[in-house]
Amino acid sequence: MRTTRTVPARPVPITALVLATAGALLLTPHTAVAEPRPPVHREAAPDTNAARTPLSAALRALAGGTNAESAAESASAAVLGDDSRGYPRRQVLSPDPENPADKSVKLGLTPYHAIAPRLNALQALGDRVSVEVAGRSAGGHRLYLVTVTAPENARQARAQARMRELIENAPALAAKSPEIARAYKAPVFLNNNIHGNEWEGTDASLKLIERLAGADDSATRELLAHSRLYFNITANPDGRIAGTRANAGGFDLNRDFVTASQPEVRAMRRIMIDKQPAVMLDLHGYVNGTLIEPTTPPHGENYEYDLFLKNTYANALGMEAAVNGLGHTPEKDGVQPAQIPFRDQEEGWDDWPPIFTPQYAAYHGTVAAHTVEIPLRVNNADYASLPVTELRRRSAINVDVAGAALRATLDFVRTRRASLVADQIEVFRRGAAGAAQVPVSEETVPGVPGIGPEDVYTTTFPRAYVIPAGRAAQRSATAAARLVDHLLANDVRVTRAPHDFRLGSRTYAKGSYVVDLRQPKRGLANALLADGRDISDEVSVMYDISGWSLGRLWGASVEPVTRGSLAGVPLRPVSAAAPVGSVAPRGDLRLRLDDPREIAALNSLLRLGVPARRAADGSAIVPASARSKAEAAARTYDVAFDATTARGTAPLSRTRVAAAVTPGELLALREMNFEVTPVSTGVLNAGFDWSAVDVLFVSTGLDHDDLTAGARDALDAFLDGHGLVGRGATGAELNAAAGLLAVKPVEGNGDANGVVRVANSGSALMTGSPSHSFVYAPVWFTDLGPGVRVEQSYAGGNPLVSGHWRPSRDGAGGPADAAGRAAVVSGPGAVLFGTEPLFRDHPKGEFAQVGRALFGTAQADGRR
Repeated sequence: MRTTRTVPARPVPITALVLATAGALLLTPHTAVAEPRPPVHREAAPDTNAARTPLSAALRALAGGTNAESAAESASAAVLGDDSRGYPRRQVLSPDPENPADKSVKLGLTPYHAIAPRLNALQALGDRVSVEVAGRSAGGHRLYLVTVTAPENARQARAQARMRELIENAPALAAKSPEIARAYKAPVFLNNNIHGNEWEGTDASLKLIERLAGADDSATRELLAHSRLYFNITANPDGRIAGTRANAGGFDLNRDFVTASQPEVRAMRRIMIDKQPAVMLDLHGYVNGTLIEPTTPPHGENYEYDLFLKNTYANALGMEAAVNGLGHTPEKDGVQPAQIPFRDQEEGWDDWPPIFTPQYAAYHGTVAAHTVEIPLRVNNADYASLPVTELRRRSAINVDVAGAALRATLDFVRTRRASLVADQIEVFRRGAAGAAQVPVSEETVPGVPGIGPEDVYTTTFPRAYVIPAGRAAQRSATAAARLVDHLLANDVRVTRAPHDFRLGSRTYAKGSYVVDLRQPKRGLANALLADGRDISDEVSVMYDISGWSLGRLWGASVEPVTRGSLAGVPLRPVSAAAPVGSVAPRGDLRLRLDDPREIAALNSLLRLGVPARRAADGSAIVPASARSKAEAAARTYDVAFDATTARGTAPLSRTRVAAAVTPGELLALREMNFEVTPVSTGVLNAGFDWSAVDVLFVSTGLDHDDLTAGARDALDAFLDGHGLVGRGATGAELNAAAGLLAVKPVEGNGDANGVVRVANSGSALMTGSPSHSFVYAPVWFTDLGPGVRVEQSYAGGNPLVSGHWRPSRDGAGGPADAAGRAAVVSGPGAVLFGTEPLFRDHPKGEFAQVGRALFGTAQADGRR
């Protein structure tokens, strides 16, 4: 569920205004109270417990990465992308063990262990239903992709693939193709249960598949003859079973599409790339009445928003009519009329960041994409407190509502197939041609009432981005390679220069990568690489993150080129970044620690007993005697070991971390190959063996005041001789309770987030750090006591580059208050971060700051 402010902004029917008085209208015995302002689902606001993610889930997520997919993911991708087979594609799924603890059971819904037998039965109903395994979840559960379409032989399937490729790769030709106009099957993606405790979309889809499998009416035959319907049955089986929003890795999958840290998100990404849906639904819960996108401003500036709004609004009207046509009422069963945010609300439910499934889908050519929030709450406190009969009543209504939205969407696809495909072609044509975006207005998007200047968001695309080659141009060649592979995994086209070349006003070295923005998916390329935009003055509130930038946050140098021609530049398409791992042939070796993979490589060597030493600049010195081990690490982590004559200072040793952190931070620590033991207030109160760890990292879930006397004494004793790395308000509070660094933490606006400019010190801690960082509820430090060193400061003026950061209601806590203030401080035994260097496993270029902090505090003398 996402959050909204229900402030009517445009002329709307009276039925749409009833939401404001929903609480007074609900008269049933167990009323499902409308939630016009549910709490924002921020990283740690609703649940401040420290992450306890199983190591197995983390390893499964990390095995997939963007540099080299895991064997299982590669196999699934090969199956999904196989165009040599026709439909149906039958397979018999082995059953899962029955699990009576599955949280779906209480609601009368389909438990995960019943899905495989159900899909086997659906395949047996005829020749329209096919089932494939699209991957595995973080918890190891199968992800099922069901395709429903009229039968195709292998030749027909290859023809569909050829037309799909023509639409993306040669859109100008595709627009004129009579074959596409006549025979192309419009792809539709129906995504269910991405939040594990929003269950009912799965059951609605299973019911719909069953009906489609056997229906013989002319409308169904026409639909399946001219479309392919792809159902992701449950995008989050881990959460479905456990009754949690997150997967087994602790991640909200509907926040992960920029980073794709989780296997479930990589599977959905692969579906969107391979199937190229023109229409998609993402079924969620719970907002009463049913909420059906399109959204309020701000709208993503990299979309072809005129085409997107035209189709998304039209389909929303059909879904609204279908949902309201079910006959549910506030008086009879506590169900409010459906609402469309674009029409019915002012702000607070935006489509600005590409972290949400429908918004990410738009960058792959989807021209009608919706989050649909079904009405009646059955999760969280309601799940625990309401009678089973009431929960099942609500779930049955929710399945009914989700089914109505699904059926209306299929009617929309059946009647508008030709125009939907034509608009998808136009999205790709504009990108490939470098055509200007079309600002939305009542003239450019006829049929959508109430469009105003507040809805106009466009951007100016650069001609290209260059990721320069060479040590002088890059802080980290490893970071550049990772970024290139991530772009390719997102279906962004990347080329490489075999010779030096000149572009714009600069000469670039051979081996530099070029991202030409004249490509079909230019919007996605720009959304990932651009700085972004400060939208603080545009709206008063945002739902979630408002700034992100792989160009600023991933540790690689990325340069936009605003003018110049690529016509004479010798560029070759690449399918993977060139390896950068290397080891100098003789002498001792120096490993820079500017990148998480370099930290991971060092940790792997330390585990093997390699006697590495820390250099004055923060890098690691590895003795020549460990060259064979360094060669293995270079291959595994794609890092470079240079020759050095430096001897190093202090020895480096295995660093075992106790971590009370968010799921994203826990995964980032494991990505850097630290040996991590998750802890929390509860874990320490139960008794914890501090001798098994060397340093404590705290950002959430550990409150000094809530510890028992024994646990507090044990923690204080540990911190008396070991280090603390703290992040945010919680880390600063523990620092104060332990009496470590004499600083005053100041909390900025808790709703602020985005990319900020920073100034780094020249110390070993900040060596190689980018000049940008990420904040989410920013903190800074004042009143610095003796021995406290400023490692990083917020830049002067307005430090916000992109995102949303206003002062709080009292006028304080804005970017002007943070300007020039300390963002990261250090001292004997502690380092405190006011930024978010590991946020959701995303800002890769910041990770090494935490890695170096952990090494430094673990191996310093603390307060001894």
